[in-house]
Amino acid sequence: MDEKQEFKPYVPADKVVPEFTVTSVVIGILLAVLFGGANAYLGLRVGMTVSASIPAAVISMGIIRMIMKRESILENNLVQTIGSAGESVAAGAIFTLPALFIWAEEGIGSKPNLFSIALIALCGGVLGVLFMIPLRTALIVEEHGTLPYPEGQACAEVLIAGEEGGAKAGTVFAGLGIAAVYKFIADGLKAFPSEVDFPIKAYKGSGIGMDVLPALAGVGFICGPKISSYLFAGGTLAWFVIMPLIYLFGRNIVIYPADKTVMELYAEQGPSGLWSNYVKYIGAGAVAAGGILSLIKSLPLIVRTFAKAVKGFGAKAGSTSRTSRDLPMSFVLAGAGVIAIVIWLLPAIPVSLLGALIIVIFGFFFATVSSRMVGIVGSSNNPVSGMAIATLLFSSLILKATGNSGASGMVSAITIGTIICIIAAIAGDTSQDLKTGYIIGATPRKQQMGELIGCVVSAIAIGGILYLLNAAWGYGSTELPAPQATLMKVVVEGVMGGNLPWTLVMIGVFIAIVVEVLGIPVLPFAIGLYLPIHLSTPMMAGGLVRLWLEKRKKADEKTKKADVDNGILYSAGLIAGEGMIGILLAVFAVIPVGDGSFGDVVGSILPASLSDNTVLGSNIVGLVFFALLLLTLLKFTCWRKKKAN
Repeated sequence: MDEKQEFKPYVPADKVVPEFTVTSVVIGILLAVLFGGANAYLGLRVGMTVSASIPAAVISMGIIRMIMKRESILENNLVQTIGSAGESVAAGAIFTLPALFIWAEEGIGSKPNLFSIALIALCGGVLGVLFMIPLRTALIVEEHGTLPYPEGQACAEVLIAGEEGGAKAGTVFAGLGIAAVYKFIADGLKAFPSEVDFPIKAYKGSGIGMDVLPALAGVGFICGPKISSYLFAGGTLAWFVIMPLIYLFGRNIVIYPADKTVMELYAEQGPSGLWSNYVKYIGAGAVAAGGILSLIKSLPLIVRTFAKAVKGFGAKAGSTSRTSRDLPMSFVLAGAGVIAIVIWLLPAIPVSLLGALIIVIFGFFFATVSSRMVGIVGSSNNPVSGMAIATLLFSSLILKATGNSGASGMVSAITIGTIICIIAAIAGDTSQDLKTGYIIGATPRKQQMGELIGCVVSAIAIGGILYLLNAAWGYGSTELPAPQATLMKVVVEGVMGGNLPWTLVMIGVFIAIVVEVLGIPVLPFAIGLYLPIHLSTPMMAGGLVRLWLEKRKKADEKTKKADVDNGILYSAGLIAGEGMIGILLAVFAVIPVGDGSFGDVVGSILPASLSDNTVLGSNIVGLVFFALLLLTLLKFTCWRKKKAN
């Protein structure tokens, strides 16, 4: 306890500096929309999102310190607090809500309107922040020496090293600009194919390919070689073992859920036909089992977390120190009560009183769990999907048992899962942000207000983003497979209607168990099994670049760490840049012009060699462009240092 009492933040509690200002709020709101949109696009494409806290902090320092010539570390911290909320709201929404769009296309229910999406996201976001407020002292202050909160500490280090902010911000902006140009040339002008594909005719059923896009390489670099290799291993098992076996033993028979023989399916659609009809369900079973296994393994930690958090509920709430002031408990209780009533009574949220009770109980429980778990394993490893799956299974069973098992029951289950997912994601994000604030000496009350602002803005924006992306490409398509939402849809349908190819699903379940027994992290392996191999191969490439930077012998450890840190910032820019252009292209795709769209018009005026991908469109050219993109990672890491020296 003495060590905790002796802790001194970077900005002393008795010092007042600019923090909650118009500048910090406006920049934070813009970054919340930017990173929310970029992460929505990324998550719908590859099934995972990346933390926005450090990129937001770096961009903030570049704008506030270098352009506006203002010096306030607390302003920068508030910017990243508001900005990172956008990523968390987006993550919770895209993992579940696209299932409603897919059902609407299948004739089950209708698409949620913009108001419903915004209200659902807002309720989840606000509850996530409110549930975390009374836990701050117990988890952030009392356990400062116990719970590291890795992203929170890393963000604090970046903020404290503010004199380096200009160079770091330049790295993020460079990645953003290069990715934007690359994405527009590839998918806007279609100068070269963004997906290369190599079917292996001598090994029927198999194939290899790659989406040669910046965000995927960036994700691979940020995740690192280990996680990338687990993803790639799952894809390898699917495309080089399972699919060839399906073709070998089933080529002359019809295997449910397909309505054609395996040979006919392969002849018409190639390896992708086998993946979409069979492997997708195997992968769904593996991901579901992986999420549940992760949750079971975390049960001791969950129980300890909940017990400690409840024991420290509201501790030291009456402190008058600036760095100890939270939003008042009366505000927390009143806010949570109002949100619960809104969820129950407003028809825009298709949830009954029973569903509202499930949300409040599970929401506080998983907010507590998420807040503590990210303190140990970090936000990137927080099993939010496992919590969502557990919630969907439980709520679907309850709804079905109480007679609500039709389309309305499925929609209600997904809505409950969406709010819980957002609560868990926001609670984890808020914890990391409050940890950053504790280290640098921010005012908790102002950070909590910033989180609420970020949630409101992101909730308003996410509905438009979801509608835009669906109108442009459609969820479940090759461009936007929406893997997590498709999995949640499969879980609810399986419980409610029992219309799943259970044999395929159970194969995935037992593959996950085997992987767990071997000591391999289940979730990244299962996600790799579930996604097309075209997504895991470029992530593996990004991971290999990072591995080379970490292992090269001609650099000392300090240099290697600096190179990797620069690479992470540059990769964050790659993700944001592609996400921005992806949304812009979606706008072009839905703008009506004559009998087509603006995107069709652009394609029609290009030279035939470009629009038809006949000259620059070969697979080899796509790989060459991707190799050049990977070289830019070296340009902004180790090569820049050599040039400087």
